[in-house]
Amino acid sequence: MSSAVRTMAVTAAVLLGASALSGCGATTQTTPSTHVPVAVQPSPTQQFNDTDVQFAQQMIVHHQQALMMAQMAADKAADADVKQLAVEIGQEQSPEIEQMSTWLAQWGKPVPSMGPGMTMPSMPPMGPGAMPSMGPMPDMGQMQNMTGEQFDQMFLQMMIAHHEGAVAMAKAEIASGANPAAKQLAEKIQSSQSAQIEQMRQMLGAMPSPTS
Repeated sequence: MSSAVRTMAVTAAVLLGASALSGCGATTQTTPSTHVPVAVQPSPTQQFNDTDVQFAQQMIVHHQQALMMAQMAADKAADADVKQLAVEIGQEQSPEIEQMSTWLAQWGKPVPSMGPGMTMPSMPPMGPGAMPSMGPMPDMGQMQNMTGEQFDQMFLQMMIAHHEGAVAMAKAEIASGANPAAKQLAEKIQSSQSAQIEQMRQMLGAMPSPTS
C-alpha cells in the first residue's frame, strides 16, 4: 500500500470514529430530558375537605366567644388566677383565629365573624358529617351583671362548658379532616383546652360558695 493510500485510510478511520463519538454524545445529552418530572405536588394547604372547612368556620366563632368572655374576666374577675387564665386564653386563641381565617381565605371559603351586639353570625349550611353542633351562645348579659366571686364562679362554669364544646369539635376534625395543618391545630386545641378544663375544675372546687 502506497503512502498516499495509507494516509487516506487513516483519515477515513479517524473521521468515522469521531462521527460515532459525536452520535453517542448527542444521544447522552437528549436522553435525560425524557425523565425530568413535570408534576408539581400540591401545597398541604390545598388539601382539605368539608370537615376542615366546618372546623375552621365553627372554631373561629367559638374562639371569638371565648375571647369576649376572657375580656370580661380581665375587667371584672376578683381572683388573680381567673384573670391570668383569661389572659392565657386570649394569647392562645387570637393567633389561632388568624391562622384559621387564612386557611379559609386560601380555600375560597367564607370567613365568619361575630356580628354586632354579640350575636351569632349566619353560618354556611353544614352538611351531614362528624362535626358536632357548636351549642348556644354563652349568656354574656348574665355575666355582665355579676361581680367578684359570683363572676369568677360563673366564668369558670361557662368556660368549662365552652371548652368541652371545642374539644368535641377538635376530635371530629382529627377523625375526619383532610388538611394536615388543621388536624395538627385540632390536636393542639384538644390537648390545651382539656388541660384548662381540669385546671378550671380545680379552681372552681377551691372557691367558696358565692354570696347572693
